[in-house]
Amino acid sequence: MPNNTLTVRVGGDSATGGIVTTGEVFARIAAYAGLEVYTTRTIPAEIKGGHVMFQARIAPNEVWSQGDDLDMLIAFDQESIDRYYALVRAGGILIYNSNESHPPAPDGVTQYPLPLNDLAKAINFQRGRNIITIGAMVKLFGLPFDTATAVVEKQLGRKREMLEQNLLALKSGYAYIEQNVTKTAPYHLTPRAGAKEEERLVVSGNQALAMGAIAAGCRFYAGYPITPATDIMEFLAGEFPRIGGTVIQAEDEMAALAMAIGASYTGTRAMTATSGPGLALMTELIGHATMTEIPVVVVDVQRAGPSTGMPTKVSQGDLRISVFGANDDAPRIVVAPVSVEDNFYQIINAFNLAEKYQTPVLFLSDQDMSVRVQTIPPFDLKRVCIEPRQLWDGRDAAAFERYQDTASGVSPMSLPGMKGGQYVAEGLEHLPTGEPDYTPEMHTKNMFKRGKKIRQAAGDAAKWGMLEQFGDPHAPVSIVGWGSTIGPVREAIERAEAEGLPVAALYTKMIHPLPRTEIAEFIKDRAAIIVPEMNYTGQFARMIQAEYWREVDSLRKYGGIPFTTREIYEEIKRVYATLKKPTKKPAAPKRALRKKKVASKRKTARK
Repeated sequence: MPNNTLTVRVGGDSATGGIVTTGEVFARIAAYAGLEVYTTRTIPAEIKGGHVMFQARIAPNEVWSQGDDLDMLIAFDQESIDRYYALVRAGGILIYNSNESHPPAPDGVTQYPLPLNDLAKAINFQRGRNIITIGAMVKLFGLPFDTATAVVEKQLGRKREMLEQNLLALKSGYAYIEQNVTKTAPYHLTPRAGAKEEERLVVSGNQALAMGAIAAGCRFYAGYPITPATDIMEFLAGEFPRIGGTVIQAEDEMAALAMAIGASYTGTRAMTATSGPGLALMTELIGHATMTEIPVVVVDVQRAGPSTGMPTKVSQGDLRISVFGANDDAPRIVVAPVSVEDNFYQIINAFNLAEKYQTPVLFLSDQDMSVRVQTIPPFDLKRVCIEPRQLWDGRDAAAFERYQDTASGVSPMSLPGMKGGQYVAEGLEHLPTGEPDYTPEMHTKNMFKRGKKIRQAAGDAAKWGMLEQFGDPHAPVSIVGWGSTIGPVREAIERAEAEGLPVAALYTKMIHPLPRTEIAEFIKDRAAIIVPEMNYTGQFARMIQAEYWREVDSLRKYGGIPFTTREIYEEIKRVYATLKKPTKKPAAPKRALRKKKVASKRKTARK
């Protein structure tokens, strides 16, 4: 197995059901057996019908991306073979439903026919084809059958009568491979020493984010269901009742954000979550939170667009609307995690930044990272620090000014019920007391005040661990990025360095305001800067160019699927090739040559 890892892809039609379940259950079986897992998926936007792909990468040690070539393809139908068979590496294997599909000639790929329809009919469980397939996979990879049984019981054991059928289906697939294909596993991944004893979490990005929100003290959530952010609301709806929190499903995204702002006005840490179309609807209220200086966290799980676009495909295309989307200037803070695990820690930072600077904070996740299931270490609660909101002390009610101009730009805030602390929080420009004022002088002063406090937030990026550097710090080629592209970048840098092509990388988790000093120092002496991102125009690359007056190599992918390690690695090689090309010495200007000739003639004449 290349690099001692296994990359498995499952494909089929959603109408038959269970494609994602097949991948997720198998990934969890591997995780509970002590292996590391990293998953990705694409599902159709239709309610029923359409092609589904689930991919899992499994290894004894931590993996950072979904991988390149496939080691195994599990095809429930002919379409999956037609789409993905060419991606299976030489020496890989194909498991296919021999009742419904016919693969091409093997050509170096080992093929295992699995009569799923017949096996399901034999146990009178037509819906159990996916669990039969899982049983076959467990046998083919030598995973513990008792671990597989425990996972199926945990994941699919809500209905007792269905559990018995699922366990029978699991055993049927396992027995078929053992009796008809091989008694010994053709592929076997062994967990690293001590891995089974280590405590690991198997969670998605949305789950990690929701747990982080709880740890950050969030106790109010309002939202409107939208793919792929809905899982956050569903998770919190199950957990908030236990801790005194409130979840409200609003009638639309505008109402959801208005409710969250209202809850925060009372002193409660509040948030909402949406995707691109919902964020567009929230733009006016984000500006309202800026004007009224009320903390609120808005999660945007980005998906491909514009408009409703491709709801189940990934993108990083909402950067520009997150940073600049407002009427006039409405400064806000924008935060972006880089991994499933990082969702937990960065959402805590997002809440702390919102409270500290009394401002809306936009949190940019994405479709791939949000639904990805991955093994991660338990969250380190010692890293959790709660930044308090600056509250009015209530001593001098006669002198209370909600929007007092302070050195930091942050004004002490009263809460409803504080005697003498009442004020008007509306969208009109205002005096320090909150009363409306439309003079040019006051508007100018307040615009500077609102911008001043946001600029200070850049200093928290380094202090709060919102910058990540890796690779060779002295490399001439560097990568500057944001978000979930970090995984394939890590692996590409390892691959490039093994071939003598050193690369340095910096990922910032604070997108606005940019940590200017740290980025400037990082790129100062680099010969080339690669900026990979999943959008059409290279939005972050243009931000870097505008901020630092440096040309960058904008590497863009916008088809709705994540970068592979190979794509990043090939770009590193291409950039190095351009650096090694000899540069021609520029010819002297013609005028200078003529002067030289004239001077020579004069010298000859004098002789």
